[in-house]
Amino acid sequence: MADMAEIKVATVPGVARSEGGFVRAIGLFDGTMIVVGSMIGSGIFIVSADIARQTGSAGGLLFAWIITGLLTISAALSYGELAALFPHAGGQYIYLREAYSPLWGFLYGWTLFLVIQTGTIAAVAIGFARYLGVLAPAISPQTWVVHPLAISSKYAISLSVQQLVAVLMIIFLTFLNTLGVQLGKIIQNIFTSAKTLSLLGLIFLCVFVGRNSAAISDNFSHFWAIRGAEPIEPGSDFLHGFVPTVTAASGAFGLFIAFGVAQVGSLFSADAWNNIGFTAAEVKNPKRDVALSMAFGTMIVITLYILANVAYLCALPLAQIQHAPDDRVASAALNAVFGPVGASIMAVAIIISTFGCNNGLILAGARVAYAMAKDGLFFRATGTLNKRGVPAVALIYQGVWIIVLILLRTRHVDASGAITYGNLYSDLLDYVVFSVLIFYALTIAGIFVLRRKRPDAERPYRAFGYPFVPLLYIVAASAIMFVLLLYKTQTTWPGLLIVLLGVPVYLMWSRRARAQQTVE
Repeated sequence: MADMAEIKVATVPGVARSEGGFVRAIGLFDGTMIVVGSMIGSGIFIVSADIARQTGSAGGLLFAWIITGLLTISAALSYGELAALFPHAGGQYIYLREAYSPLWGFLYGWTLFLVIQTGTIAAVAIGFARYLGVLAPAISPQTWVVHPLAISSKYAISLSVQQLVAVLMIIFLTFLNTLGVQLGKIIQNIFTSAKTLSLLGLIFLCVFVGRNSAAISDNFSHFWAIRGAEPIEPGSDFLHGFVPTVTAASGAFGLFIAFGVAQVGSLFSADAWNNIGFTAAEVKNPKRDVALSMAFGTMIVITLYILANVAYLCALPLAQIQHAPDDRVASAALNAVFGPVGASIMAVAIIISTFGCNNGLILAGARVAYAMAKDGLFFRATGTLNKRGVPAVALIYQGVWIIVLILLRTRHVDASGAITYGNLYSDLLDYVVFSVLIFYALTIAGIFVLRRKRPDAERPYRAFGYPFVPLLYIVAASAIMFVLLLYKTQTTWPGLLIVLLGVPVYLMWSRRARAQQTVE
C-alpha cells in the first residue's frame, strides 16, 4: 500500500518526517519509557490481594507474577520480529492485517478502540481521581454535579466530582498530545521516571526500612503453605454438573486452575507493552528500536513487579495481603511502615503513576485509529495529521469515547430497592481480558504464518528462541483461555461477542471503502 510505504518528506529543517508527515522523534530511551509508563498504572498496587486469595500462599503469589513475567517477556521478544518487519503506525493492527486479512486487523482495532485502550484509559483516569481524593476529600464519587439519570433498568449516566476530575484529565492529556509527539514524549519521560523511582522507593522502604520480621518469618518459613485460598467456582450454572469447584489446595488440578484464574489480574496489570508498536512511524530507528523498547521495557516492569510483591511479603503477613482494605495492598504496606501518613504517600505515588500511564496510552492508542482510517476502515478524518505531525482528530475521537465510558454507569437494584452504581468500563474490561489473549496468541502465531507467506522478506530482528519461545506463549495463553472459559464464563462470552460485533461493522466500512475507491 502506498500509504504504508516509508516516504521521507523534506519539511521543517532538522525534523525527520515519514509516512505522510509523522515526526520521527522517539528514540530508544523514549520508546522504553512509553512501554514502562503504559504498563505501570495502578494494578500492581491492588491486584496482589486477589492473586493471594486465589493462590493461597506466599510462593503462589510470587509464582503467579513470575508466570506473567515469562509470558509477557516471551510475547515482547516474539513481537519484535513483527515490529521490525512492519515499522508503521498501527502496530498490532498491521501485524494481524498482513498475517491473516484486513478483517482480523479490523477486529483487533475495533476492540482496542471500543474497550481495550479506551476502557483502560477510563479506568486509570478514575483511579487518578480516586487517589487524588485521598489528598482532597472533596473529590468524591458521591458528590454529584449531575445526579445519576437512569437510561434503562440496568444503566445510567452521571457526573460526580470524581468523574469530573477524570474527564478533565482526559481532556488535558488529549490536548497536550495534539501539540506534537515531542511534548508527549517529554511528559512521558518525566512521569515514567518519577513513577519508576516511586515504585523503587516502595520496594526499598518495605524491604529495608519497614521490614516486618514476623511477616517475613510467617511468609517465607511457610512459603508454599496454602492458607485462606478462596474456592473457585465454575463460571456458569450449566457447568456445575461436570466442572468441579476447586481451591489451590485441591491438588495439581486446583493449582492449575488457581494460577490460570490469577493471571487475569496480573496479565492485565502487565498489559500495554505493545503500545510502542502503534507509534512505530514516529520512532527514529523503528526496525531496531521498537523491538528493543518492548524487550527492555517489559523486563524492567516485570522485575519491578516481582520485587514489589517481595516487598509486600516483607511488610505484611499473607493474611493481611489477602484482606487488605479495598485490596489496596501497597497502601496497607506503607501504612505498616509509616502509619496513617503511608496512605498519603501511596496516593501521591499512584497519582504520578496513573497520570504517566494515561499519557502513554492516549499518545499510542490514536495511532491505531489513524492506521485503520488509512485503510478506509474508520472515520476518514481520523486518518489525517495536523501540522505538528500527530493524528489530532483521532486523538479527539478517542478522547470523546473515553469520556462517554467514564460517564456511563451500571445500575443495580437490590431486594430492598436500594440502588448502587458501578462503572460500565469496569465490566467491559473484565469481558475483553479473554479476547486480548486471543489477539496476542493470534499475532504471535502470525510469525509462523508470515515466515511461510514471506520467506524472503527482510527481517532485521528475528523472534528470540524461535520456534520454541513463540510456541511456549501460544500454548500457555491457550491453557489460560481454557481455564477462563470454564471458570470465568460470565466474562468470556461477552468479550467474544464484543469482538464478533465488529464483523458487520467491518463489512460496512469495507463496502464503503470500495465504493470510495471506485468514485476516485
